Amino acid sequence: MQYIWMAIKGLFIGISNIIPGVSGGTMAVSFGIYDDVIHAFTHFRKELKPSLKIIVPLVIGALVGVAGFSIVIEWLLSSYTLYTAFAFVGLILGGLPILRKSFYKSLEAEKKTIGPLHFVLFIIFFLIVTWMGVAEVAGGGVQSVSLGIGPLIALFFVGLVSAAAMVIPGVSGSLLMLIIGYYYAVIYTINGFTEALSNWNFEALVPFTILLISYALGMVAGIFLISKVIDYFFKTQPGFTYTSILGLVVASPIAVIANTNALDDLAGPGTVIRLIIALALAGGCYALTYALGHTKDSTEEIPEDSKPVSDR
Repeated sequence: MQYIWMAIKGLFIGISNIIPGVSGGTMAVSFGIYDDVIHAFTHFRKELKPSLKIIVPLVIGALVGVAGFSIVIEWLLSSYTLYTAFAFVGLILGGLPILRKSFYKSLEAEKKTIGPLHFVLFIIFFLIVTWMGVAEVAGGGVQSVSLGIGPLIALFFVGLVSAAAMVIPGVSGSLLMLIIGYYYAVIYTINGFTEALSNWNFEALVPFTILLISYALGMVAGIFLISKVIDYFFKTQPGFTYTSILGLVVASPIAVIANTNALDDLAGPGTVIRLIIALALAGGCYALTYALGHTKDSTEEIPEDSKPVSDR
């Protein structure tokens, strides 16, 4: 049953990656599995069996979430923007009690109390995600790429940056690529590959495949490198790490609402009723995340003495 719970959490993480302003890392934090997932990636070789028991059901759930719900989520966002956005706000905020508990446990393990640096870190990371939520990014950037050393290096580093969005809570991958100006270039490359493959156009398929491999290698390298950095901070400075994550997560609802323009739905008659329904949905999703965060999943497979201090 614990693997099913992990797959269900992966399902929501996959769906969240489709929503503007939401990152998979944010949902992993909300479900209380973030630090354990980071640990599984960074200790993959040393703890192969327990790491696989976490990563495999999580990835399967995430893939089902992306592939199975992309059309549904797109329809919900276009037809019921306010309700969909508030539902995800509830899902995000439902993990705050678990995150708060982990923060205080880390302080207890370090024998520290909340100090000025904790507040500074919280504010800095809160402002970063808030800025990303309201940043004007539409319309600019590279529209397409062609095969060459320059584009291959660029796509590798774009993949590296995209990986940060998958690992760091509060950072939306699509939004980040828009900000650095490579969102449309990546979409162009993916669409070009798909079209060439469907038409069996091998002459066009080869360059698009090479470009995508460069991007994919950047993502893989980014996931492992950034996971190692975060894992290092979890081990050496857990209190400051959880403070920074709290700032990222608390600001995430602002990014979700800003990127979806959800509040535009409150214009016109029936505003109060729509707002009540939206808040009720948020409350229900808050309860769902809180409940899922307390289920026993495959993170229990990690050896007790190897877990982050907040999970022991």
